Amino acid sequence: MKAYNQFNVHIENGVAQVAINRPTKANSLNLEAWEEMKDIFESLHKNPEARVIILSGEGKNFCAGIDLGLLMNVSQFDAKCEARKREQIRDFIFKLQDCISSIEKCRKPVLAAIHGTCIGGAVDIIAACDIRYCTDDAYFCIQEINLGLVADIGTLQRLPKIISPGIMAELAYTGRKVYGEEAQQINLVNKSYSDKETMMEGVGAIAKTIASKSPVSIRGTKEILLYTRDHSVEDSLHYMGAWNAGMLLSNDIFEAMGAFMQKREPKFEN
Repeated sequence: MKAYNQFNVHIENGVAQVAINRPTKANSLNLEAWEEMKDIFESLHKNPEARVIILSGEGKNFCAGIDLGLLMNVSQFDAKCEARKREQIRDFIFKLQDCISSIEKCRKPVLAAIHGTCIGGAVDIIAACDIRYCTDDAYFCIQEINLGLVADIGTLQRLPKIISPGIMAELAYTGRKVYGEEAQQINLVNKSYSDKETMMEGVGAIAKTIASKSPVSIRGTKEILLYTRDHSVEDSLHYMGAWNAGMLLSNDIFEAMGAFMQKREPKFEN
């Protein structure tokens, strides 16, 4: 992987570690950071060495969302025509949406490991991840409503499919903080850990287990889960049939069966 200015990225034993690296800015994302995030996940999508991804934050926080300086620049688009200015704003929103969607479109499972602050755009980001974990002192907030805004880059579209509609509406309307233990209770995260070190150990173990499975099967499972989320049971079953008709007979299935018969751990090619 190439070096990035706003992220630390490395891959070891099939696990890609992606850490937001703007700790002096509470890991808020400027334009370069948004663009780098998209590039990172599109690169990991293609990188055969990465089988699973852990997304975390350096320093005291996971992410404080969009950098306020970048947000203020939205009102300064310089088109004299109001219609053209509105087009610029819409294109800017679509750009940030695409940056976040790159996480969901990445065919490798993405595990969010959240500590400290997770507000605004950071909630959009974790909603696009496959699995979420946090520390007890982590807190989540749909901050946009507190700023006179409507969250516009994924929270209101993805989070209602993760937590219950009533809880979702309460958080979106009030902008209140949800801390780790409550986040686990409302199923926003799978588990809340006592501290970051313990969380990273736990999430690392889960990632290691995922990385040990058939890469073809893991990629297919993510594809089917996302398709099923957005389609009917009947449509999803038809899609599943078409998928397995094309992907079932991989080398991985023969390796898995052979390993089971020989009572050894399977070894799958990237």
